[in-house]
This record gives sequence, C-alpha cells and structure tokens, in this order.
Amino acid sequence: MNQDWRGALIRHLLLLILAAALLGAVTGQYGWALAACLGFYLGWTLWQVLRLHKWLKNHRDDEPPPDGYGLWGEVFDSIYHLQRRNERARGRLQAVIDRMQESTAALRDAVVMLDADGNLEWWNIAAERLLGLRSPQDGGQPVTNLIRHPRFKEYFAHGNYQEPLDLPSPVNDKQLLQFQITLYGNGEHLMLARDVTRVHLLEQMRKDFVANVSHELRTPLTVIAGYLETLLDNVENINPRWNRALQQMQQQASRMKTLLNDLLLLAKLEATDYPADNKPVAVDLMLLAIRNDAQALSGTNEHRISLEADPKVRLKGSEAELRSAFSNLVFNAVKYTPAGGEIRIRWWGDEQGAHLSVQDSGIGIDPKHLPRLTERFYRVDSSRNASTGGTGLGLAIVKHVLIRHRGTLDISSVLGKGSSFVCHFPPQQMA
Repeated sequence: MNQDWRGALIRHLLLLILAAALLGAVTGQYGWALAACLGFYLGWTLWQVLRLHKWLKNHRDDEPPPDGYGLWGEVFDSIYHLQRRNERARGRLQAVIDRMQESTAALRDAVVMLDADGNLEWWNIAAERLLGLRSPQDGGQPVTNLIRHPRFKEYFAHGNYQEPLDLPSPVNDKQLLQFQITLYGNGEHLMLARDVTRVHLLEQMRKDFVANVSHELRTPLTVIAGYLETLLDNVENINPRWNRALQQMQQQASRMKTLLNDLLLLAKLEATDYPADNKPVAVDLMLLAIRNDAQALSGTNEHRISLEADPKVRLKGSEAELRSAFSNLVFNAVKYTPAGGEIRIRWWGDEQGAHLSVQDSGIGIDPKHLPRLTERFYRVDSSRNASTGGTGLGLAIVKHVLIRHRGTLDISSVLGKGSSFVCHFPPQQMA
C-alpha cells in the first residue's frame, strides 16, 4: 500500500470516529454510535468488494472498472491504469507478431514450428508450396506423417541436427530441398526448408565437368607415360643429358596419373549416397594388410607401427572404399612422421558404434588448419605436399567415404607432438 492509500485510510478512520462521536453526543449512546458507524463502513466496503467482483467476472476487455470514491476510487483507478498499460503492451506484442507473420509469409523458404513431439503447430505460406502442408487440417499432425521419406524420419528421430539434410520435395520429385532443424524452448523444433535445386544442378555440373575432364586426360597421359617408359628402357641409346629430364617427366606423369585417379574416385563417391556393394567387412584383416603396406612404405625410416583391432567388430559397407579411406589415414601418418616415430592404429566398438583411431608422433598441424583439412587441394604447407608427392585429395576422399558409410571424422593435433584422426561409425552401420 503506497502513501496515498495510507493517507486515504487514515482520513476515513478519522471521519468515522468523528461521525460516531457526533452521533453519540446526540443520542448519548457512544458505544452504539461507534458500532453503528463501523457497521455502516463495513457494509459500504463489502458493497465495493461485490462491485469489483462483479466487474472482474463479467467485464469485457475494453470495459473500464466501475467508479468509486475514496480508497476504493483509488483502487479502481489503479486497476484502470493497469488495464490501459496491459492493452498498450498487448498492442505492441500483437504488432510484433503481425510483423513476424508478414515477414515469414514473404519468405521463399518454408518455416515450420513443431512441438516437442514433432507435431505441427504453425507454418508459413512457403511451407504449403514446398512441402504440401494444408491449413488447417494438417495442424497437430506429426511431421513424419507428412514428410515420409525414410532419410527424413531417421534424421528427425536421431536428434542430431548439426548438419542439414537434402531431400526431394514431397510435392515435386525434381525439386531438391535442404532441411535444417533447430531446437528451442522446451524441446520445440523450428524447421527450415530451402529450395537448393539450382545449387544442386550447378554442383552436379561441376562434378560432371571434373569427371569428364579427368577421364579425357587419362588417354593422352597414358600415351605420354608409355613413351617415357619406352625411352627410359632404352636409355643407353639416348644422349645422357636427357636422362634426368626423362626421369623427372616420368615422375610428374606418374603423379598426374595418381591425381586423375583420385579425382575419378571422388567423382564416383559423389555419384551416389550409399555404396552399392554393401556387405560385412572384416576390418581387422584389412587393417593388418594396411599396416604391412605402411611398414613397407616406411622403409629405412623404421617407424614403429602398432595395430590393435577387435576381430568381432565388423562394418557394413564397401571394402574397397573403406580400404582407400583407412589406408589414406595410415599412409599420411607415415609420410608426416619423422624417422623412428611411432604410429598407433586401433579399431574397437562400444555402445556408440565402431571407431578407428590413427595416432602419430609426427610434426603436427596448426589448429587453425584443422577445419579445412578435408577440403580438396587444401595445403597446410605447399612444400610438404611437394616433398611427399601427395595430391591434396586424400582427406577429401576419406570424408566422402565416411559420409557414404554414415561416419564422421574427428581431427586433433598439436604442433611438434603429433596428430590423431578418429573415424566414428554409428551402431546401425555395424554388421
């Protein structure tokens, strides 16, 4: 109660005592006079309470509270001012909501709000065009009942929305949509769907161009490499001054051939989402063969290469693709680890799935380069690539093989102490 209310209450009590005293002086019954005045005041107060109760129960949103006098007048005035403030705040909030609805309605991307159970709560006009949602009959329906693609159901149920999902539109198979889900509030979902058909077509054109150019270059390169090999086989009939030039030409031709093979392999990996030759793979035996090849590659550097592989853990997928990815990781560790260094290969499984770890005690990588290591032709140091003869596509191939097998790659490294590459495969990918 503020100061004005206390003042009004004191004035009312003083007036009540004065009226009781006057009535008592007239009648000579001071006690009865005080009781009568208190009863009258109590009745008046009860009447005001009943008026307030009736207004609170039956009033319309824009109906002001009843008029009052004294203390109750201030109460009614305070309720009126509170009512006006609430109306202004509600008006501002409604204006914000209207602007948000207008802006989302103008978006070309579909915006869908889902509750914690994945049921539709609200969507914009673009969602009706891109996803085929209908208002109001689809309200409250599970989103997986309306977008029935198996990959979307798996994506939504998995709960890991860090990466977007590309799928054909439920309305038009020729239209490609990119879905991105964000969690907010108490587990509610905000789903965005964007038309990426044009981007996909441009990306496909790029892939086709790289694949076609790589394929067309193989024939002339094979011819050049064949003639160089013939010349080097008959080196005694050639001027000695050409020996070094021919050897370097053969080395560069071999390197270019490796590059073209990697480009063609990448094009093949990008052509489909999942390997056709999907079957259980004995990863422990594959790693044993890779370890032996790595030991041979080490040669005089005498790296200490250890292998720990659980033979009970098998993986569903393409053996050729997995061999390419795993050998890339192991051979990179050999290339970038100084002589006498240690390389540890480990293959194991647990409740999170299957895992491959390749750790080395090599030169390490600056942390600023780690996010871009799997990009094509990305160079941490161009001189390192020249000295090791790499194509710059090894980790890109690893990334695409893992994507096709629903796997992920974690990279950690410390300069001067070595690097760690860990592949994770979900339980459903295990045989």
